[in-house]
Amino acid sequence: MDEGFATMQLPGTPDAVAPDGSAVRVLLQLGRGSMAHFELGAGQVSRPVAHHSVDEIWYILHGHGQMWRRQAQRQETVALGAGTCVSIPVGTHFQFRADSSGPLAAVGVTMPPWPGDDEAYEVPGAWPASPLTRSGPDWLRGEARPGAQGVTSSCIRGAGPNLVASSR
Repeated sequence: MDEGFATMQLPGTPDAVAPDGSAVRVLLQLGRGSMAHFELGAGQVSRPVAHHSVDEIWYILHGHGQMWRRQAQRQETVALGAGTCVSIPVGTHFQFRADSSGPLAAVGVTMPPWPGDDEAYEVPGAWPASPLTRSGPDWLRGEARPGAQGVTSSCIRGAGPNLVASSR
């Protein structure tokens, strides 16, 4: 065994904005996988994306919403709530939204670990995505949380008026 074990608490502030527009708090990583906390605000709709090389499994912690997934001609929309677990195999188009009652939060495992800037790509989705603006806390303006492993301001790039982070 080459890797040591680690322990951490959920960061108090997000590290970045995911390519789908959700707030990301980077958790731990090992050689074959990484974990992060994702949160989408009440009434918000993510950008539709797919991944080039990673599979993900999400577990919903709290909130209510829906997730749309598509693989070729197969597609479905499922309800999301605390205790729901969903898989997102590589290449799957997906989009999620939180209902108006509160934010939707999940932990996700990425296998292999999130590789970097160009992993996610935009795809056509099921719903119009909510816009992100440059106003708000420092992490939305490209400032990574101090001490965040694997997330730096270089992981976040502008996309027109929106910010997209490429690290999970």
